[in-house]
Amino acid sequence: MSSLTTLPRATRRPRQWISPYLVLCAPALVVLAIFFGMPLYENALRSVGISAIPGAHPAFTLAYYRKLFTDPYYVGIMFETLKVSVLTTFWCLIVGYPVAYFMVRRAGRLAGPLMFVLIMPLLTSIIMRTFGWNVLLARHGLVNDALLALGVIDAPLRMTQSPAIVYLGNVHVMVSFMVLSIIPVLRSVDRRLEESARVLGAGAWRAFFLVTLPLSVEGIVTGCLIVFMIVNGSFIGSLLLGGGTVVTLPLLIFQQFSQSQDMGLASAMGNLLLIVVLVCLYVQGRFIGRRKEARP
Repeated sequence: MSSLTTLPRATRRPRQWISPYLVLCAPALVVLAIFFGMPLYENALRSVGISAIPGAHPAFTLAYYRKLFTDPYYVGIMFETLKVSVLTTFWCLIVGYPVAYFMVRRAGRLAGPLMFVLIMPLLTSIIMRTFGWNVLLARHGLVNDALLALGVIDAPLRMTQSPAIVYLGNVHVMVSFMVLSIIPVLRSVDRRLEESARVLGAGAWRAFFLVTLPLSVEGIVTGCLIVFMIVNGSFIGSLLLGGGTVVTLPLLIFQQFSQSQDMGLASAMGNLLLIVVLVCLYVQGRFIGRRKEARP
């Protein structure tokens, strides 16, 4: 008589109403909601004349936004902000791409030390790095003292408090982000493609412009968007180096909060900068998504 063996029934897992991933993310979500979401919400209310303080009388108005887009002064400030962001991004690309290319293709054993030199400024305060240009280029700074000692000039030159020094300080602070964005993409470019182009008769420059540069576009776009977004919301360079010669929206927001105390107008300008950042993130997401779809 053969004995029948009964197979154990498959145990059914109890249904989980709360995902464990949500539980793990809950502390971070709570912190973001309190310290990021709620200030943005209050900022949005202030920009339309509604106070988030309990008991305050709301008065919905779009006067602050109307003022931003109709007053010639504020319109000029918005264009100046875009100008500073675009030019700083352009010069960071011009300076950063050759540095990234050298570190990936030519540095060899020096790549590690160069990477340390590139990252080291990011570990120091942006205020100290920006203010350092005042120490170097002031009327009695190191550069003027050296030129006077060498007999090149007879009187100290005024090299600070000008738009040029603002751009110089911004590029110095932001170029590291551009280089760090381009390096990983350049490392992923197959060198055999460049060698194939050279074998087929293309020169070094032609192979670079037809092969290497198009394949590194993703890093270029990412670096440009990162630099553009950071400069678009930064006022340290204009405040410490510009001396009032370069006025941007972030600097105006700082002045509105610290001096004029016009919270509604400052909130409207902050929301405008936030919209610019969201548009940049959307463009980056769309670009990366299309690049991934185009890959075989």
